Amino acid sequence: MPEQQNIEYKQSWHDDYLKWVCGFANAIGGVIFIGKDDNGNVVHLKDYAKLLEDIPNKIRDTMGIICDVQLHDEQGKKYISIQVNPYSVAVSLRGRYYYRSGSVKMELTGVELNEFLLKKAGNSWDDVVEEGAKIKDIDENSIAKFIEDSREKGRMPETKGLSTFQILEKLQLTKGHKLKRAAIILFGKDPNMFYPNIQVKIGRFGKDSTDLKFHEIVEGNLIQMLEEVQNQLNHKFLIRPVDFVGMQRIEKDEYPIAALREMILNALVHRNYMGAHVQLRVYDDKLSIWNEGGLPFGLTLEELKEEHNSRPRNPKIAKACFMAGYIDAWGRGTLKIYNSCKENGLPEPAIIEKDGGVMVTLFKTPQVNNEGGQIGGQIGGQIGGQIGGQIGGQIDILTIRQKEILNLILDNPKITRKEMSEKLDINNSAAQGHLDKLREKGIIVRIGGTRGYWKINY
Repeated sequence: MPEQQNIEYKQSWHDDYLKWVCGFANAIGGVIFIGKDDNGNVVHLKDYAKLLEDIPNKIRDTMGIICDVQLHDEQGKKYISIQVNPYSVAVSLRGRYYYRSGSVKMELTGVELNEFLLKKAGNSWDDVVEEGAKIKDIDENSIAKFIEDSREKGRMPETKGLSTFQILEKLQLTKGHKLKRAAIILFGKDPNMFYPNIQVKIGRFGKDSTDLKFHEIVEGNLIQMLEEVQNQLNHKFLIRPVDFVGMQRIEKDEYPIAALREMILNALVHRNYMGAHVQLRVYDDKLSIWNEGGLPFGLTLEELKEEHNSRPRNPKIAKACFMAGYIDAWGRGTLKIYNSCKENGLPEPAIIEKDGGVMVTLFKTPQVNNEGGQIGGQIGGQIGGQIGGQIGGQIDILTIRQKEILNLILDNPKITRKEMSEKLDINNSAAQGHLDKLREKGIIVRIGGTRGYWKINY
């Protein structure tokens, strides 16, 4: 039986293998077999009696933990098993911390060690109080936008009549009378006053990274950057601009809108905020985004392609973004990236660990006309060309959700209000409110009753 994530085979004992014991104790536990080759075949230990006494003592003396060390016999051949249980507290080996990730033993240093120690203590970086932050450092306009964005999801508690600090309390972004780091990242007037590199650098390249044509730097809090990064991509970096709306629709643009939005959200929500800035590179034939901070311990790149548990690096930031409706809480972000590319006829995106972080790359689709050119006019690449020609002036003043509803009607004129609610993940009354606004503007009319259809006035 070959080695697995929590199994290690060693033909003989060496004190350096105490690092593996430490790594298992800090992760999910595991078993180390001494006296077996890489395939799990017993090779026999000559000094098994001495090792049976020495190994438990060395583990206890160097790490202060107890492991179950047993002697086994297989047809006269002796080998030893070391059963390591996971520990809720951080375990060090002579002041150094090791961790078992997948089949690799790694030493934790710097930011990774800091995050690990915080996690073992039941905390996360964004849950720590920022001693120098005051309520005056919070941008009330960002909170107002956050609350407005959250209304249709219905995930936020009632905030009417509450002060800015009380709203932050509702979001669990305070402790006593102090603000947590997550409050500054999400809503700070100038997060760079507290932490370095709270920015996204966007570069336009040619065929490779040596051919930089121009770049922009986006700064601000997370709420501001999420919107501004999309605006910058739209106005300066993408050949065919998009509105970042209509998530349920399969688009024929340079890149799937859902994938782009998830990439940006993942980079902003799950990044290491004490590390380097987020880097977004737009090439002639691909687009990539990189953020510092590796995958959560125990999660592999292959598992990102299937259903997996959500283990956010910054749980307070992630929870707030969930309540606003920006993300979901089920670890489906990368699945959306993979699936939207597949549905759009694109190659599989590349997600790799690189330079202490994670990089996601999309590869451009060939330019394809949509059904005789009726779809994809001049209004964000989403509302049909016929509509854009007649009501383009009104489209500009529609909300993002109203444009999404127009896209749904374009795809299926017989779509019901309930189906709209389910696709957009909003309640029925919110969907009805948007439909009423579109009808008031004369953009849509209802033909027939419950079995009728929607008509767009173009």
